[in-house]
Amino acid sequence: MNKFLRLFATFTVALLVVGGASTSIAAADNPPRKILTGWVPYYSIKTALPAAINNADLIKEVMPFWYTLKFNAKTSSASVLDLYTPANPSIPMAQTVSALRGAGFSLIPTITDGTDKGVLAGLLAKPAARKQIVETITAMVVANNYDGIDLDFEGFAFVDGNTTWTKTAPLWTAFVKELSASLHQQKKILSVSTPYVLDPTAAQKGYYVYSWAAIAPAIDRLRIMTYDYSVAKVGPLGPITWTERTLQYAVSVMPASKVFIGIAGYGRDWVTSVSGVCPDNVAAVIKGGAKAATFVMRDAQTLAASYGVTPVFNDQFGEMTFSYQKVYNGTTAAGLSTTCTAQRTAWYQDAKSFGLRAALVDKYRLGGIAEWTLGMEEPLALEGIRNVAKAIAPDAVTAAITLDKSAIEYGDPITVAGTFTIKDKSPLANVSIRIEGKSPGDLNWRLLTTVTTDMAGKFSKPLLIGKATTIRAYSEGTWERSEGISNEVPVTMSRLLFITAPASVKRSESFTVTGSIRPRAAGTFIQVEKLVGGIWQPFGNVITTDAQGSFAIPVPAQPKGVLTLRVNAAAETLWPLTTSSPFSILIRGIATSELVK
Repeated sequence: MNKFLRLFATFTVALLVVGGASTSIAAADNPPRKILTGWVPYYSIKTALPAAINNADLIKEVMPFWYTLKFNAKTSSASVLDLYTPANPSIPMAQTVSALRGAGFSLIPTITDGTDKGVLAGLLAKPAARKQIVETITAMVVANNYDGIDLDFEGFAFVDGNTTWTKTAPLWTAFVKELSASLHQQKKILSVSTPYVLDPTAAQKGYYVYSWAAIAPAIDRLRIMTYDYSVAKVGPLGPITWTERTLQYAVSVMPASKVFIGIAGYGRDWVTSVSGVCPDNVAAVIKGGAKAATFVMRDAQTLAASYGVTPVFNDQFGEMTFSYQKVYNGTTAAGLSTTCTAQRTAWYQDAKSFGLRAALVDKYRLGGIAEWTLGMEEPLALEGIRNVAKAIAPDAVTAAITLDKSAIEYGDPITVAGTFTIKDKSPLANVSIRIEGKSPGDLNWRLLTTVTTDMAGKFSKPLLIGKATTIRAYSEGTWERSEGISNEVPVTMSRLLFITAPASVKRSESFTVTGSIRPRAAGTFIQVEKLVGGIWQPFGNVITTDAQGSFAIPVPAQPKGVLTLRVNAAAETLWPLTTSSPFSILIRGIATSELVK
């Protein structure tokens, strides 16, 4: 699809979403671009997990909201606390991880700042403490084989106070750079979730402690909390114009592909005025200026309907709102009957809201959008995203490989040949391809070599592998095309087994059969077999190879005749049973001249 048609399709979808039209669009048969990410909190697994899996066509990665950073003053060290396990005794973490992995998601868990006011900033000011936190987080990611980590350190913004920001900002930047280096060394991703930041040269700067421009080269994802615009006072959660202004600054300091828009799966409900005297049990919260109540988006229509009102869409802010009256009956602190009537106003985002924000992904070619949290949304809310995602779907890449051999001996080369095309069979020319391998016991694909496709989208590459390996070819996705993942082809490999034995020996003499295996390995079990009446039988004791893969088999004196043997190297995880070719040793009789001696 050319640029004009793609933009036109996206614009049309945005209009359909805002107008409440059905999800049928011209590009309905396209697989959607995977632009949705979201958090899976430890306290709502039963709703967030199904929501993620049911929308796997939109999602490439999720952020399990399962960990927090704690500081132990006695040991003067930080640790990562698992919040998931105590909250879900009947749903083991391994089970949830398996379900998420099974849906094809990358897992980038979120870790929050669980320390007290000023503690984390103080730790980051000390190089040794900063290093310890980096090592602790990296170790947790590697131990659980996660794809990375998402930092949600909101204490700087909402606990420490803005008078600390100038001092904290460079410490935060140093920490991010050090953690990035540590994670990248392990081929892991660093994601950062922060409140909004605006152009520092403008009057309104936002939460500049998070130093987007300074950390931009080090991070792989920036998830912007473009919600909670209105908290203390009545108003929209994240006005669409404010959201876009925040994005504009983000993409000015880092590649747009790193940037993700935050969307809210919840709403807020404020008391705007009260008449009468409220009952004692609600008087503290039912008053003008009180903290807003929150509700999940999927309950918004029911809440409005229960008070006989209909939510309306506010075009200026790109959100839904409704107002209603609620009467509270009860008694005063003195025990007297009383009643009050509160005027309340609610704001929330819906399918139209989500669609408008998804359209910004296309406009700025962003990495995607991030929902707090998956599972809060009404049933059709994600259709607003899906419609746009289909309209801006990348061209699907078809990849296929073949190997000239599927079973080889150690040291033999193989040739990998492949073809990469897009949906209409057009070749993917001059594209860098990763040839990757995974052996038994491996959790991740590893890079074996790279190659570039020719003008016909084809390649051919000789390759040496050192053990049994399943091979695939992979191309990175771009805005215009999806990632390409070929079929997987297994290659089995046999060891080489070298044997040295005498051609003949005297009947009265013991002798030794020596040998070695390739690749060299210690501890491989070696068993000699003897041919007896056409049947191979174990002969002598089992021995093991040394550090050089070598072995020596002592054979006691044998009766006159022909001794036919073979040697087995036992099967192991990466290696099948390897058996040498049979070999014969002539056992000679004792000559008369020798008896005289």
